[in-house]
Amino acid sequence: MAYERVLVERDGPVATITMNRPERRNALSLAHLRELQEAFDEVGRSAATGIVLAGAGKVFSAGHDFADVASADLHDVRTLLTTCTRLCETIQSVPQVVIARVHGLATAAGCQLVATCDLAVAAESAAFAAPGGKGGWFCHTPMVSIARNIGRKRAMELALTGDMIDARTAYDWGLVNRVVPDGELDKAVGELLAAATRGSRRSKELGKQTLYGQLDRPEADAYALALEVMAAASQTPEAREGMASFMEKRPPVWPG
Repeated sequence: MAYERVLVERDGPVATITMNRPERRNALSLAHLRELQEAFDEVGRSAATGIVLAGAGKVFSAGHDFADVASADLHDVRTLLTTCTRLCETIQSVPQVVIARVHGLATAAGCQLVATCDLAVAAESAAFAAPGGKGGWFCHTPMVSIARNIGRKRAMELALTGDMIDARTAYDWGLVNRVVPDGELDKAVGELLAAATRGSRRSKELGKQTLYGQLDRPEADAYALALEVMAAASQTPEAREGMASFMEKRPPVWPG
């Protein structure tokens, strides 16, 4: 599929979806969000095992495009935010492992995308913010995913002050998995994605879905869900092959 604002590239089992509006700091207009949605839908249906979400130009993403919002009515803003929410839901529901490759700024909805991805690697030059707290339009929807990564008190600080945090602070707070020198960003993304995608693709898909499904449930409910899924998964060909290869001390041969 041809896109105007997004690049989709395949390199073996890995697909890279690049936000390609560098002249607008990869601001998330409605049209841009819709293309990102289409790209994730397309790659999600493919045989890829991993997806890298990246940004072209000097920054990852500056968040929602105020040129879209400044004169929009309630219906149009609701449509914009609903589209962004659906994209975030898709990122967590596709079977592939999704990793954010973060350089430069990731602010507001751009930071939301980082927090939404399964994994994130940041360059040392990266910085993160939910700047609505020091303006007139609070970052309500970005904080949904951000708060679930960094905890209540840190989320409140980030949201209420609107101040920027650097990549090392983002790592300490749990927003990203790795921080590396800028020149090593692609290597670090590739290494973490390779580690996260080894094993059975079907098992990984079920694991990702179940992990997200139980995270915000009370502990007893989370165990109830995980127990039933894990018991059922033990009967799959992938589980049988994984156990057999371990006991027979040989590399696994995954079905399909």
